[in-house]
Amino acid sequence: MDNPIFFIMLAAFGAFACGAWALMSFFTSKKSRTSERLEELRDPNSRKRKTDESGVKNMVEKAAPALSNVLKPKTEGEESKLKVRLANAGFSQPNAARNFLAIKLVGLILGTLFGAIYGFANMGASSNSWQAFVIGAGMGFYIPEAMLTLLKSSRQQKIFLQLPDALDLLVVCVEAGLGLDAAMRRVSEELMEGAPEVCQELATANMQLQMGKPRRDVLHDLGVRTGVDDMRALAAILIQADRFGSSIAQALRVQSDSMRTKRRQMAEEKAQGAAVKMIFPLVLFIFPGIFVILVGPAGIQLMDNLVNK
Repeated sequence: MDNPIFFIMLAAFGAFACGAWALMSFFTSKKSRTSERLEELRDPNSRKRKTDESGVKNMVEKAAPALSNVLKPKTEGEESKLKVRLANAGFSQPNAARNFLAIKLVGLILGTLFGAIYGFANMGASSNSWQAFVIGAGMGFYIPEAMLTLLKSSRQQKIFLQLPDALDLLVVCVEAGLGLDAAMRRVSEELMEGAPEVCQELATANMQLQMGKPRRDVLHDLGVRTGVDDMRALAAILIQADRFGSSIAQALRVQSDSMRTKRRQMAEEKAQGAAVKMIFPLVLFIFPGIFVILVGPAGIQLMDNLVNK
């Protein structure tokens, strides 16, 4: 503890923490509720202007552009891939890429800081302390990437499982006489509680259609935004049906049956693999207990007989 490097790093951390607290206090300073109510009574329109004026949100919005410029993709292709990954994870807002890059940079800074403090405080100025420095920086930088990958995989799995049910209701709506736009809106309203991810994507696509975007582009964006192969196949089928004037209901029914068959086959595959997966718990936990129960009394009697002899 007499190492001066420890006190230097501790002072640096304290200065950083005080600075962060001062910035948050400055940006999140708010008036009392009484003052806000009096101001609302004087000016009724002030409440509408304050709807999105959260202090933390303003701070993030102001700091995100400067932070994201450090890690901004160099080419449009890389930026497009990042936006697609974020959209697959459910972050399709215009500022999602900028905020994600800002989070990565903040994670890098915090990881570097904590890694340096831990390394120099416990191991001094040695090679191990620099390893902790590098490991902390790497963890802070790549943890957001890992979280994004997990969110993307989870969301795509949910969409894959929810899509057949949504397609069944979509087929019913289309065969009942509704157009594709009205059917998508109806499905997004009826299945919002049971299939929120699919309904959210359908609602977004319906909103784009209402804004005048061509149906072909909307369906293509729907497949790209979800990142699910079955959704892409559905979008391609609907585009072909719209182009050639074939029955949309029939195309939806064929796709629904295909997806349901695929989901059933996946369930059967997992059921067949359950027997193999049960071998390891049986060998490790169940067989030893059975062995003790069956062989234990005989072993005790054998030991008694040997001792008596």
